[in-house]
Amino acid sequence: MNRTPEVLPHDAHNATLISNVRPQDWLNPEPLSRYNLVVIGAGTAGLVTAAGAAGLGAKVALVERHLLGGDCLNTGCVPSKAVIRSSRVVADLREADQFGIKASIGMEVDFSAVMERMRRLRARISEHDSVRRFKELGVDVFLEKEDSRALIR
Repeated sequence: MNRTPEVLPHDAHNATLISNVRPQDWLNPEPLSRYNLVVIGAGTAGLVTAAGAAGLGAKVALVERHLLGGDCLNTGCVPSKAVIRSSRVVADLREADQFGIKASIGMEVDFSAVMERMRRLRARISEHDSVRRFKELGVDVFLEKEDSRALIR
């Protein structure tokens, strides 16, 4: 059984994220006896490398112990940029009068809604980093399992 990382809160957006980058029902393929390239880690660099090599006809194995997409999709670039964008809207509204705009004074930030938007965007983007997409590109995707030592021969 896959060791599925817990991603909180349990909502539809995080369920979509997990189903794309760490499907609970994923079965690792039977390993080939030889690969042209084995990529360890499915972060941005690993995904680009695996897709590029597979596109050139290489036999590629992609090994990930956590979530495809790495830090950029899951905890770094995508989430931070979504939250930063919301903060920019607040800053723009506070300075709107400098541009001849009269913004309402009763502005309120709904942090839960900001975070929900971040999870929605991350879930939508996760399709591009999905296990399914890389399998369709011809990459053998291996996700860490409880019995991962069985993969070592």
